[in-house]
Amino acid sequence: MRVWYASYGSNMHRHRLRCYLRGGRPEGGALTLPGCRDGADPARSVPLLLPGVLYFATESLTWTGGRAFYDPQVPGETAVAAHLISAAQFSDIFAQEMYRAPGADLDLTEVLDTGRATFGPGRYETVVRAGTRDGHPVLTFTAPWRYRDLPGNPPAAAYLRHLAAGLCATHGWGPAEIAGYLGSRPGANLGWTPETVAALLRPIRVSARTE
Repeated sequence: MRVWYASYGSNMHRHRLRCYLRGGRPEGGALTLPGCRDGADPARSVPLLLPGVLYFATESLTWTGGRAFYDPQVPGETAVAAHLISAAQFSDIFAQEMYRAPGADLDLTEVLDTGRATFGPGRYETVVRAGTRDGHPVLTFTAPWRYRDLPGNPPAAAYLRHLAAGLCATHGWGPAEIAGYLGSRPGANLGWTPETVAALLRPIRVSARTE
């Protein structure tokens, strides 16, 4: 079975996603990932806009600063990269996001039937179905809480650079559009503005799509 893994965080960019698929440490990250049982690249990757809001909260062990989360019940749009991968790869990415060893397949029956399934209380243990594309379900994972249920926390600069690279590569956005989007997200806006995000991105090359 194949699913669209809808990433709204640093895994939007396929180079970053390969650390989850094949193992490795992302640039600027503090943890080395074991990788999936199957390290193959996605069959396809496409840009999508999902209903809901991207926000930042808690504290990332990989990046420091706030983690990205998705609340589908808030008006707005969230930019994602949807990667067509196997259900087993999705399960292994899910496990690594919770700092667990990959190897156990998720039972996706509930989320496919109802649109939502919670596998535990952890920050990325709730799987949401955001529709269907080309006959395959669009799935993402996020926290079980709502975005106003806990304090926001601005993301680290290295994390924002990865998100910016993903938005550029997947959606073809330019620096101004990326800065306006990231700098205005709940949680991010406690420490960043569109202007400071633009200044952060200025020394690096945010160019057209790479894959």
